[in-house]
Amino acid sequence: MELVLALAIGVLGGSGVWLLLRPRTFQVVMGLTLLSYAVNLFIFCVGGLRLGADPVLREGAGLIEYADPLPQALVLTAIVIGFATTALFLVVLLASRGFTGSDHVDGKDGAP
Repeated sequence: MELVLALAIGVLGGSGVWLLLRPRTFQVVMGLTLLSYAVNLFIFCVGGLRLGADPVLREGAGLIEYADPLPQALVLTAIVIGFATTALFLVVLLASRGFTGSDHVDGKDGAP
């Protein structure tokens, strides 16, 4: 299971970096989104996956028997912030395209 999660994080991170280096703004936005997914998955996995663990405290049980709620709260917050940031980036992308007539990061169309 750890190998599958590590590969998923690596593929998402690598794809995100590759898209960040592309010349078009939409690809850059998608690269940032994939990178945020990779970081969210990494934070979620660092917290540990506990199956059948109670999320709330019961009387007479030790702390080792519970799931850690902090990584879950961090990932949930990051998802909301990432959604808002992606929406803002898309609005800026559309405004930039309207002003310059190009969707390239440097504002220039043409051969490399």
